[in-house]
Amino acid sequence: MSRVAAVILTLNEERHILECIASVRWADRIIVVDTFSQDGTVALACSAGAEVIQRPFENYAQIRNIALEEIDSPWIFFVDADERATPELGAEILQVARERPEDGWWVPRHNYIFGKLTLGAGWYPDYQMRLLRRGKARYRRPVHEIVELEGAEGFLHYPLTHLNYESVAQFHAKQARYARFDAEILHQQNVRPRPYTPLSQAVRHFLWRFWSLQGYRDRLHGLHLCLLMARYEFVKYRLLRRLVDD
Repeated sequence: MSRVAAVILTLNEERHILECIASVRWADRIIVVDTFSQDGTVALACSAGAEVIQRPFENYAQIRNIALEEIDSPWIFFVDADERATPELGAEILQVARERPEDGWWVPRHNYIFGKLTLGAGWYPDYQMRLLRRGKARYRRPVHEIVELEGAEGFLHYPLTHLNYESVAQFHAKQARYARFDAEILHQQNVRPRPYTPLSQAVRHFLWRFWSLQGYRDRLHGLHLCLLMARYEFVKYRLLRRLVDD
């Protein structure tokens, strides 16, 4: 039985899929879990020798859980199509899968935002739990999904490369979607904001990212990102206010 399966989740990722697959050639298996792409993603993945599974998308936790349930490798390494795993990270993953008792591993990420490596404002080390022993983990929450792990966890040294937010337009589109998801989750949790909450949360969020998480390290780029993130904190709580008022 293969030991480590690299699992790539896709929806219309023809721009990224070949480079992503090439970056995980060290894995025992490469499996693309596609949510019915309408572009050339599946054909390209097959041409590159990856296994392809197609399943309908409900939410991020659901599609990751499908992979954990249906793929029979002892270890699952999740990588997104816009991420790249370096050979050093691959070697580290294979080593811990062979030798270590932990059941889940956090992987740091180098985030490139608008083409720039971003090290402040919470964008590094940006740990993601991506290497999971099958049968010991499950995801919950529909967006910004969280791993429920049965067992010990560890931290890998080498980072994934994340080609995150290539343009400001892409940033706005994703953050608007996340703001809607997060507002709905807060509403389900019975969070009830006051009239001033959108503004106060935006200010708090900016100060947290710029000072506490050292967004200033990235200078004007960092300031720009912190302001953008604060804007969508405002949007999230404004949407929550509307849900409460309705």
